[in-house]
Amino acid sequence: MSKVGPQTEAQSALIHLMVAMSAADETLRDSEFRQISLILQTLPVFDGFDRDRLGSIAAEIGLLLDQTNGIDTIIEHVATSVPRKFHETAYALAVEIAASDRFASQPELRLLEMIRDRLDLDPLAVAAIERSARVRYRLPD
Repeated sequence: MSKVGPQTEAQSALIHLMVAMSAADETLRDSEFRQISLILQTLPVFDGFDRDRLGSIAAEIGLLLDQTNGIDTIIEHVATSVPRKFHETAYALAVEIAASDRFASQPELRLLEMIRDRLDLDPLAVAAIERSARVRYRLPD
C-alpha cells in the first residue's frame, strides 16, 4: 500500500472489519482486542498507521454498527478501499479475530461468509486461510 491517503483509508477499513468481527457475536472479548492490538503493532499492512487515530476509528465503528446495514457498509468499505491484492489479507484478519478466542460463533461464521462473497475470494485461498488459523489456535491435548 502506498504511504499516502489511500493507505490510511484502507487501514481504517481493515480495522473496522476486525472490530466488526469481534462484535459479531455481541461479545467483545479481551482475547480479540489483544489480537487486534498485536496485529496493528506487527503486520506490515499497518506500517505507518497513526495509532492516535484509533479513538476516532472506534467512534466510527460504533456509529456504523448501530446502523441497520452497518455490517454491509463495513464490508463494502473494505471492498472499495482496500486494494484487490489485499482482499485475502482482509479475510485473513477477520479469520484471525474469529479464531483468537478458539470458538467461532454462528454470527461470526455468517460474517465470514459475507466477507468471502463480497470480496470474491478464491475458495482454495479461503480454505488455506481458515486451516492456518485452526492450526495456530489448536490447544494441546
